[in-house]
Amino acid sequence: MESLLSKNKEQLFVYDFQRNEAQSDALEKSWINPIILRYGRNFTTQFGDKTIHTDSFTISIDQPIFRSGGIYYAIKYAKATRHARDAQIKQARRETIANAARLLFQLHIVKLQRQKAKIGLQNDDLQIAQKRELYEAGLLASSFLDEAILKRHNDALALEQLEMQLSDLESSFALLSDKDPWRLTLPKLKLIDAKSYKTHNLEIEQKHYALLAQQYNAKITRAKYLPTLSVQARYINEDINPLFAFATRGLNTHYSTYAVTLSMPLSITAFDEIEAAKLSALRAQTALEESYKAASEAYHKVQKRLKLIDRKIDLARKDIALYAKLLRHTKEMMRASEATESDKKILQNRMRMRKIDLRILALEKQLELLSLYAKASGAF
Repeated sequence: MESLLSKNKEQLFVYDFQRNEAQSDALEKSWINPIILRYGRNFTTQFGDKTIHTDSFTISIDQPIFRSGGIYYAIKYAKATRHARDAQIKQARRETIANAARLLFQLHIVKLQRQKAKIGLQNDDLQIAQKRELYEAGLLASSFLDEAILKRHNDALALEQLEMQLSDLESSFALLSDKDPWRLTLPKLKLIDAKSYKTHNLEIEQKHYALLAQQYNAKITRAKYLPTLSVQARYINEDINPLFAFATRGLNTHYSTYAVTLSMPLSITAFDEIEAAKLSALRAQTALEESYKAASEAYHKVQKRLKLIDRKIDLARKDIALYAKLLRHTKEMMRASEATESDKKILQNRMRMRKIDLRILALEKQLELLSLYAKASGAF
């Protein structure tokens, strides 16, 4: 199933993963301030009619080395954010693959429905012929024949709609995959246990890392208003104005300066910002709990639908057994000239249609399982 997507679709997700990695690396290193390189040339005509120029080159850095834990949590925040975005991209890719698989299953379902509709039209023709014969013999009212003709007309329209639906599904599938849907082997999914579904649930994984990111962000916000220790350093290489050379004799034209700074901001919005960050973390905690609940509900809903489909399968099998019994009885009646070849064909077609229903129901079960596949990674 992983190979359903077209090369371009897969490449888009590759770019998303690579971009997330690059952005996360940048975020993880964002606490490191840049080194500033500056070069300048100054010109002045202040002294007589001669233009004097001086050059200067500096390298400077102002780097916090301690933020009351803020640097440590900033790195943790970046990593949690990376994992949360990775889970989002994985889920988007997983859902895109599931959409392609869903279209593939629907294509085969509609194809079977078309096959069933064609068999139904054969029965319509047989029943029209039977009722026409009875009507012409004066044994049946014309309204019954009209109803049979109208039914055939409606069934023919339904077949045309299935043809259009099949074409639309093929077009939709082509937007996601560059493969021939009719040459692909249909995936066979099985129901996993509820615990594994939650363990591999990508939405839960994303919400888990989003919670960690918000918790770290709350600690970063608090640390922003605590003491920060920074170091500053500058390397300077500059020309001295030649007109003042006599007064600056003995001074170095290239030198370094160093400083250590301990700072702590006092802000009237500090409490509000810290409180807002805490509330964001609490909201993320609630969102994670909700995702667990949603996963449980989704799993139980699929279980219920699978049981309903199983009941439909049992009914279809009972109908097939009944048609087989009726068919045997009809053949006996034919030998006694109490039934016709048309009666036998109608029963055979109905039994064929119910067998097709079994195949359709099996594909519908796969569609239900696919809704779990779209949310869980590595569980299938």
